[in-house]
Amino acid sequence: MAVELKVPPVGESITEVVIGDWLVAEGTYVSEDEPLVVVESDKVNMEVPAPTSGRLIGVKKASGDTATIGELLAMIDDTAEAPAAGTAGPAPSGSSVPEGGPVASESTAAPARVTPAAQRMLSQHGLASGAVAASGPGGRLLKEDVQRHLSATPATPSAAAPASPSGPRATERKRMTPLRKTVARRLVEAQQTAALLTTFNEVDMSAIMALRAEHKAAFVERYGIKLGFMSFFIKAVVEGLKQFPALNARIDGEEIVYHDYFDIGVAVGGGRGLVVPVIRNAERLSFAGVEQTIADLGARAKANKLKLDELQGGTFSITNGGVYGSLLSTPIINPPQSGILGMHGIQDRPIAVDGQVVIRPMMYLALTYDHRLVDGREAVTFLRTVKSLVESPVRMLLEV
Repeated sequence: MAVELKVPPVGESITEVVIGDWLVAEGTYVSEDEPLVVVESDKVNMEVPAPTSGRLIGVKKASGDTATIGELLAMIDDTAEAPAAGTAGPAPSGSSVPEGGPVASESTAAPARVTPAAQRMLSQHGLASGAVAASGPGGRLLKEDVQRHLSATPATPSAAAPASPSGPRATERKRMTPLRKTVARRLVEAQQTAALLTTFNEVDMSAIMALRAEHKAAFVERYGIKLGFMSFFIKAVVEGLKQFPALNARIDGEEIVYHDYFDIGVAVGGGRGLVVPVIRNAERLSFAGVEQTIADLGARAKANKLKLDELQGGTFSITNGGVYGSLLSTPIINPPQSGILGMHGIQDRPIAVDGQVVIRPMMYLALTYDHRLVDGREAVTFLRTVKSLVESPVRMLLEV
């Protein structure tokens, strides 16, 4: 008999997904719980495992197709016998179903554990899989690995086919991923429904940098992780939100919902783009706890392993454009939140201190807030509070 492989539920209110990479080819013998295909929603990627051991047959959906929850993806013939040790199946487990639709495996299939999207990019750019470092689960080579390799390798013109004087003029169309569509929709929603205003300040990072330099070795030795800047800013933000609860609240119809907890979303670059996982109850975490949580969320974001509930329900957000070299920007709030803090690059600049011009490592801060709920005085004072706490971090330890 044959067992059905269907699109599993991927989260509340999500009714359809986009089929990502097939991790095995049709005709391949698979083991129970072996990942077969990736489905992409507007929140997370999910690997769909084999419900039983057998041979993958009757593939119905190709990479890039849209499917509804519960829709049939393929069948598994559980009467098929496993291939003898040392013999190959119809196709390596890294072979794929091409975008054009399900086809039989080919003898010239890609090396094992290369995803279809990665293989297409390798072929387009004339690369061998061995030339690109793989970062996917189980040593799989992902399309993001190829993209990183291409961005880090300068293009060289071919001697056989020199570029035209005007340069390359090729175009390419790609379907927007569910994540990108959701990000676009929510950013437009934020600007259309909220009264957004941004206020700026700058912070002297000298005290934090000196504190980190003094204690970094002991911190790593005790907690197994580096002491970064983000933990200081999260702690400062939490203290500021305690003083100005409107920035930790949201509008629901004609009511204001205040939260007595602080779930801080931190924007990180994931394998599929920018995501904002949430640090729950940040007020209860130590500096080490914050750093360990950020490291865990960041690593799983890059591997597309974040769970749906880890991307929902934040009460305030922080984004750090400084890691990409941004000097100043105006971040957009994540609805229905009422505020977001933007961190930026650190630059040595001359400033006046006690009547003297000195050089200090300075960072611009930007607070975007919903003016429907937060007054300008509250926003400006909140940002000054964050500034003063960061410039004198001992205050966060003493809670003064």
